Formats: sequence, C-alpha cells, structure tokens
Amino acid sequence: MLSIRNFSKTYKGGKKAVDNLSLEVNSGDIYGFIGHNGAGKTTTLRSVVGVLDFNEGDILINGVSIKKDALSCKKVTAYIPDNPDLYDHLTGVQYLNFIADIYEVSKSEREYLTKKYADAFELTPSLGDLISSYSHGMKQKLAIISALIHKPKLLVLDEPFVGLDPKAAHTLKTIMTEFCAEGSAIFFSTHVLEVAEKLCNKIAIIKGGKLLASGSTDSVKGNQSLEEVFMELIES
Repeated sequence: MLSIRNFSKTYKGGKKAVDNLSLEVNSGDIYGFIGHNGAGKTTTLRSVVGVLDFNEGDILINGVSIKKDALSCKKVTAYIPDNPDLYDHLTGVQYLNFIADIYEVSKSEREYLTKKYADAFELTPSLGDLISSYSHGMKQKLAIISALIHKPKLLVLDEPFVGLDPKAAHTLKTIMTEFCAEGSAIFFSTHVLEVAEKLCNKIAIIKGGKLLASGSTDSVKGNQSLEEVFMELIES
C-alpha cells in the first residue's frame, strides 16, 4: 500500500531531515513511526502525502509514485497533521460536506459515515456549530471524521492522540483497528509508546533522520518493552 524507497529530504541550508529511509506498509498494517522531536517523522509524513517535495528516492502509494501522479495518490489517502487547520467560518457538518464533495462521496454514504463517526466521538450535537467555537479536542475529532468519510486506502496520522480525552482516544484506537481489518493501512507517528506497543503490528524507530529499527512489533522489541528498546536505541 505504501512503499518508501531510499527517501531523503534536505532543506535549504543543507540540513538533511531524512536520510535514505525505506519502509513498506502493507494493507491491514497499523504501522507506528516513532522518534524524538526533530527525528524526521513529520517531514516523512508530509512527503508521503505530497505536501513536501523531495528529490532523492521515491514514495509509492498503491503502486503509484507520489512524484509522478500526486492526484491519484491523494485520492486514496487521508492525512491528519499534528495540528489540524480547519475552516473556522464553517460549521462542523459544512466542513464534512465540503470534504465529501471533494472526494465525490454520495449523499447517502456521507450521511451514514458522518452519523457513525460523529456518534462514536460524541460530536453529533455540535456539528451545527461553527468550528471557531470548537475546543482543540473537538477539532481533532472533526479532522478524524473528515479523513474517514471517503474511506481512504491509506490513513496517515501525525500524533493523532494529542488533544483527545481518554474516551475519544479509546474510540480512535477501536476505529483504527476496524479500519485496517477491512484492508486499509495506517501509517502514524506517536510519542505514546504504550499505545504503539499495544496497537501496532509494525514499528519503525527513527533518529536524526536515519532508520534505527523496523519490522513487526514483536521483532523490534523482543523481550523488552517498546519504551526500553526506544531509549536504548536513541541513546546509543
């Protein structure tokens, strides 16, 4: 579903944020991408979804290069950044309809999925309110619903649990598991190592733009906790 091949990203001034990264995310995977601040996680995610350009390596989504046919890749991908920037002048339901229009989701389908996910996140009573009145957590929930409303094949999330209360975080974990059980894939960054260890079937650890470890969660952590392995790798 997602193939990152020898990907490197260098910013102006010569700073290499990601150095020769290769990863494979298959259908059904919940793939956790772990690293400290500045490790290259967000740069990688933004490049995967076509927000950032790059010159070295390639990134393929569903067998298509994001560099050669970005539109085809974006049609099957949804992205939630670490700080969702929504349209404050719209109501919640107007925003969801706007996203559904872009992805040509039918009226019946969007109504069904809006109700399903808004009810799950207890956001239904607030869908008629302006987004400007939403708390950060409510905006995060709305962004998640908007990402799911067109049934993407690949869901890319940057720190999706930040700002969510415990109940909403539990709901999101349940939705992520169901989403991948239906054949889609998730690639997401997180600092919550306990969540990653329990939720992800695959893990990658990055430091200074370089991949330190990747593979099945069990193979990466061995007999240790993920936190212990992570601390050992980044301090070595």
